[in-house]
Amino acid sequence: MAQPRRRGGGGQSACPRPALLPAAALLLFLLAAVALLYVSPPPLSDHPALASSRGRSPHALVLNNSGGGRTVESEHREISHVPVSISFSEADGLWGSKFASRFYGCSSSSSRFLGSSIITQPDRYLMIVTSGGLNQQRTGIIDAVVAARILNATLVVPKLDQTSFWKDASNFSEIFDVDWFISYLSKDVKIVKELPQIGGKLRTPHRMRVPRKCTQRCYLNRVLPALLKKHVVRLTKFDYRLANRLDTDLQKLRCRVNYHALRFTGLIEEMGEKLIQRMRARSKNYIALHLRFEPDMLAFSGCYYGGGEKERKELGAIRKRWKTLHATNPEKGRRQGRCPLTPEEVGLMLRALGYRNDVHIYVASGEIYGGARTLAPLKALFPNLHTKETISSKEELAPFSKFSSRMAALDFMVCDGSDAFVTNNNGNMAKILAGRRRYFGHKRTIRPNAKRLYSLILNRRNVSWDSFSSRVRMVQKGFMGEPKELRPGRGEFHENPSTCICERTDGKTAAKSNSQTEQVLSNDTERGIAIQTEEVSSNDTERGLAIGEPVVSDEEAGESEVEEDASGEREETIDPEADDDALVRLEDPELEGILSD
Repeated sequence: MAQPRRRGGGGQSACPRPALLPAAALLLFLLAAVALLYVSPPPLSDHPALASSRGRSPHALVLNNSGGGRTVESEHREISHVPVSISFSEADGLWGSKFASRFYGCSSSSSRFLGSSIITQPDRYLMIVTSGGLNQQRTGIIDAVVAARILNATLVVPKLDQTSFWKDASNFSEIFDVDWFISYLSKDVKIVKELPQIGGKLRTPHRMRVPRKCTQRCYLNRVLPALLKKHVVRLTKFDYRLANRLDTDLQKLRCRVNYHALRFTGLIEEMGEKLIQRMRARSKNYIALHLRFEPDMLAFSGCYYGGGEKERKELGAIRKRWKTLHATNPEKGRRQGRCPLTPEEVGLMLRALGYRNDVHIYVASGEIYGGARTLAPLKALFPNLHTKETISSKEELAPFSKFSSRMAALDFMVCDGSDAFVTNNNGNMAKILAGRRRYFGHKRTIRPNAKRLYSLILNRRNVSWDSFSSRVRMVQKGFMGEPKELRPGRGEFHENPSTCICERTDGKTAAKSNSQTEQVLSNDTERGIAIQTEEVSSNDTERGLAIGEPVVSDEEAGESEVEEDASGEREETIDPEADDDALVRLEDPELEGILSD
């Protein structure tokens, strides 16, 4: 007889097992979730460096002074918690390119480039009136030398702009070493300090203006006839009045002027070197930052930085100074990368690239819009901020402080002497320094990729800090001043002097120019008349033509502009410097040039 089945027997012990499985799974899930919280990085929106801007406009923190929000002290405490570790080593390029040693500046002329004693005509004098701030005038001086060479003329030391936006009364010899300038270029172009008497009297120069980006043939068609007839020509408002692409020897002449002949006066050089040495005494390497966040710059850009109605009124009032400016879409400007980054955004970019918070930064800038409050987030990210005013005394700066160009020259020197130069806009100083740093060994030069960075910064609260920094490094590729970053012929020549950059091959001293990929015009007609060995016939002289020079239409040569002073037709013995300033004031300035120093 079979045994009756007991209650609670073997079958009873199997019943609870299925019920334990969900509980165990839930327990494992909770343990995994807790562990994940400990090991995964916080979202960037919760990162101490960015928490201050959460829940409001990304830029309201920087410029909004109308109360509310966190204090500057709390912002400093939060931002200072950005990771200080470097994401990649110094060898990877924080302070220079590992490829830089392969490249060097080469600006010597070829054997075809005859000396000034051979090609300079005795009765041709070219006078130049520059325009804008220090670096804009520098481009005019460089191109003035080349224009004189094209015309086989003697160059009178250029007159500097003393009345425009910058209002600096300095003359050439008070900023640049004029004797060095003349002597260094003596084999290329004959240069004199003053216009000499011609035929026993001082002639009034024939005043005219050439189109922007005027080509070699343009100068031959427009300026040479007047020069042959009047013997003295003055070109006014001379900024960017020479084409970007020229014959190779003329491009190299540009480099000799820019990188060798133009050096500051001994007083400026001495003070600039002091500032550099004081930055070096503070740290092994330093960054120079051309912040370019002045009220005028922001007003001109038409951008908005979250400062509310106060900001709109202040910048709008400044913007009314320029009647030719049209209304802009601030948001569109930011998306297209046409707006300077805020100091906070520049700081975040640099920290994302790997620069530690103990790096010393020299800030080259004028009045910062928003003052100390605007700089507070940058100073929290990089506590060691300096300016020429903070590392020197008022007595030391006294010879320079009343002259904007001389103060700009000091900033230029300290930026050029830095281990890493960061520019916040693509103005004249940025371009000149970028080209100079390429020529002298490709020193690290960082241009923010503002268009790509804008979207990253706008969405930064959605990603981790590591992800954010990784993406910043990715979008900055091609904007770090690496060799061959720009193709030959691309960009302004002053920014990318590819004709004057040579590359060592096979470890030997022999080099080849990057400009070999450029097409060099082969015939003398296309190259202009900078290299002349034949005399101009009398008939051609009367017609204002040189041997082999074609007749070029106005459409090909450039836009026609009216000569400015009919008095140039008369040979009067009056001061040739008179009334140039009035000439400059006759039309609206080139806004981009004026505001990009």
